[in-house]
Amino acid sequence: MVRNGSVESPSPRPRIHQTHPHDTPLFQSTVSQSNLRRFNYWILLFRLSAFCFSLSAAVFMLTTNVAHHDHDDDSISPPRWYHFGAFRFVFAANSIVAIYSLFEIGASVWEIYSNCTVFPEFSQVWFDFGHDQVFAYLLLSAGSTGTELARQLRGVDTCTVNNAFCIQSDIALALGFVGFLSVLISSLLSGYRVVCFMIKGSRFVH
Repeated sequence: MVRNGSVESPSPRPRIHQTHPHDTPLFQSTVSQSNLRRFNYWILLFRLSAFCFSLSAAVFMLTTNVAHHDHDDDSISPPRWYHFGAFRFVFAANSIVAIYSLFEIGASVWEIYSNCTVFPEFSQVWFDFGHDQVFAYLLLSAGSTGTELARQLRGVDTCTVNNAFCIQSDIALALGFVGFLSVLISSLLSGYRVVCFMIKGSRFVH
């Protein structure tokens, strides 16, 4: 550049672009997008896991009504899951988490293939993290309450008269706990995205 008085005039020579190791915004953007997509695949995996196990837990709890009692006395009414508040809580919690996980699966697929979030990025990262925390606690609370009830039923005649009911309830509780672990891992991943967003203003730091 040649300074003419107080006014700068452009140099007749073409400006040579200087290549610098850090002067690669396109390359960095490509790498970031690739890592973000790989990261989102992991989130999608645990979303699918949470959906499958939570839905299975709800279905197993719901179908305990068809379990046949083992007692010969037909006058004894078989237990139903909706007779117990703790089992109603387990069914409701797993049903809610299954619906939420289905929505998050759709959001993850959308983000993977469109490279953008369903909601604005700020809202999306906090929406995912906040709901993951709430629903992880919901599943843990439901599973703990249901496990305590199942333990009490083992100490009375309920499981003696209808052992199939108790076995199926135990399976539903075990599936619910696996669903909780899936949501818990998802909350750790979504929490990482929140931290990245707070530090760098982006949901992923490569």
